[in-house]
Amino acid sequence: MDKKRIAIAVGVLVFIFGIVLGVDLLQRSQVADLPAGSVPIYIANKLIGGFTPNDLGQLDQVTFKDKEEGKTQEGWLLSDVLLLHIDPESLNADTEITVSSSSREKSATLTWDHVKDDKNMVLFDMSSRGTLKLVAKEGTLQAREKWVQDVDRIDIK
Repeated sequence: MDKKRIAIAVGVLVFIFGIVLGVDLLQRSQVADLPAGSVPIYIANKLIGGFTPNDLGQLDQVTFKDKEEGKTQEGWLLSDVLLLHIDPESLNADTEITVSSSSREKSATLTWDHVKDDKNMVLFDMSSRGTLKLVAKEGTLQAREKWVQDVDRIDIK
């Protein structure tokens, strides 16, 4: 009787381990389609694309001087980056865009209306470490402590 219970317990554990391993492989296969170092873009938790800093060379760069230190911030508008992968008709003024950094455990959530407004200049700038940081001339991201450094994911809702 004890051998039967042990066999059933082992079988259940193997089954659970198989499910966890299967889910992990499925999640990895979705991101595996992107080159290493890519920033994936998700809409409603579905991967729709991604980009590396090298992919941004096709976009125009913009600059502004940040208000706190007067340093030049130069990079690519978040709106232009998103429009490389998303039909603008699918974005409403109140569509939420969350840009996050898992290594820094930091994120910023902005509306499409705020992102597409040129006066806000919400852009990706290259950090001194060669990673992307999200900065802005106006709005909540104009303060340096609000910037999202080491960006590694974008979620759109």
